[in-house]
Amino acid sequence: MNTLKELVKSPSTIVVDVRSPWEFEMEHIPGAKNIPLEEILYKAEEFKSQKNPIVLYCRSGNRSGMAVSILKQKGVANVFNGGGLGDMQFLLN
Repeated sequence: MNTLKELVKSPSTIVVDVRSPWEFEMEHIPGAKNIPLEEILYKAEEFKSQKNPIVLYCRSGNRSGMAVSILKQKGVANVFNGGGLGDMQFLLN
C-alpha cells in the first residue's frame, strides 16, 4: 500500500479541501478542489464513482477526519485523511 506521502504526491490522487470557501481562497494546496464539509454527504455518489484515491484535508485534520468517516459510511473505500493544511504542505515537500 502507498504511504500518505506517496498518495499526496501522485498526480492521479484527487485532493479535496473540506474547509470553507473563504479559508480555501486564503491558502490551499495547488490543484485541490474545495468541497466544504457540509457538502460532503451530498457529494458521496460523485466520490464513489472516482477510481483514483482521494485525500481530504482541512485546517487541523478534524473536519477532514469527519468527512472521511462520512464517505466511508457511504461506501467510498479509497479515501484518506491528509490532516491539516500544514501536514499536507509538509507531505508535498
